Amino acid sequence: MASSTTNNKQQLTSNKKPQTMAELMASQKSSLVTFRKGDIIEGKVTKITSGEIRVDINAKAEAVVLEKDKKLLSSLLASFKLGDTVSVQILNVESEMGHPVVSLRRFLNNKLWGKISEFQKNKTVLDVTVNDSIKGGLLVTTTDGISGFLPNSQISFAKSNDETPQIESKIKAIIIEADRNTSKIIFSQSQAVTSADFIKQAKALKTGERVKTTVTNVTPYGLFVSVPIDGEAVDGLIHVSELSWDRVLDINSQFSGGDTLDAQVIGFDEEARRVNLSIKKLKSDPFDERMKDYPVDKKVTGKIIEIRSNGAVLDLGEGMQGTIKKDKIPPTMTLKTGDSIDAVVSNVDTKRRRLELTPVLKEKPLTYR
Repeated sequence: MASSTTNNKQQLTSNKKPQTMAELMASQKSSLVTFRKGDIIEGKVTKITSGEIRVDINAKAEAVVLEKDKKLLSSLLASFKLGDTVSVQILNVESEMGHPVVSLRRFLNNKLWGKISEFQKNKTVLDVTVNDSIKGGLLVTTTDGISGFLPNSQISFAKSNDETPQIESKIKAIIIEADRNTSKIIFSQSQAVTSADFIKQAKALKTGERVKTTVTNVTPYGLFVSVPIDGEAVDGLIHVSELSWDRVLDINSQFSGGDTLDAQVIGFDEEARRVNLSIKKLKSDPFDERMKDYPVDKKVTGKIIEIRSNGAVLDLGEGMQGTIKKDKIPPTMTLKTGDSIDAVVSNVDTKRRRLELTPVLKEKPLTYR
């Protein structure tokens, strides 16, 4: 029996093929991972010092984070703690010291844009610092290092002692636009006031009410003003079209910061947290009086001030203008800017505040109807 058992063991042993060195190495599955430059690998932060960050990415040696930008390195050091799981990008598979060299910029950027998206979605009120003043607005940065643009239209001048917040001043703002593809971030100081707070403040005002305002900023499209309400102030806008019944040609020559103006409340912009105001509505429309002097069929003389695709515009004096539609101009008549011509009032358009005219023909052309 013993001899039979021994024979069986010898048979089993003889059936086993000897393994080559390659087969032995392949049979031992290594837990180490091989990398290529540019790979994105997940790992854990194992060391953080003032000059070095290391990450375990399951390689032969811990990966060393390379960051030459001191400002960004400082941000990295403040963003992570030991044991954090991070994604790194391979810059060098193995340095002279035997360590993989990696970057955390991509991970930090993803983390930052995740924050930006969350701030925008939740309309989080942020502390921002004014870095610079440029055409159209301000460059600002949050305490999280998020930089962006604050347009003049989104500045809450009512909350500023000066026309605009000064360089290095601290203000409250929210993110209203964020585009990662273009790295464009737009802030709003005026919308940092919640809609509910604005509505609560605006309840003290009524449409049609006359208020005293202070000009805080002059722009090509209108005046930003501060409107006092119960010891506080809200932002207001007097659009250029609401400044005067007559056309305003140069707003900067007529208004400046600090001017005190009476205006009428004409509406509320909850989205921009602003009161819409008008100066011209405090006065009667002079057109209503002037048009009494221009009944239908009255003959007038005017100077052509503009040629348009749909006709011509005439200056009739005293702030009155008239238009000659294209279909009223005979083929034989040529109109040029600066020409004085005779015309007849054919219609009074009170809604558009203009007179419609028909040119007086010296000779009736054969084709004219």
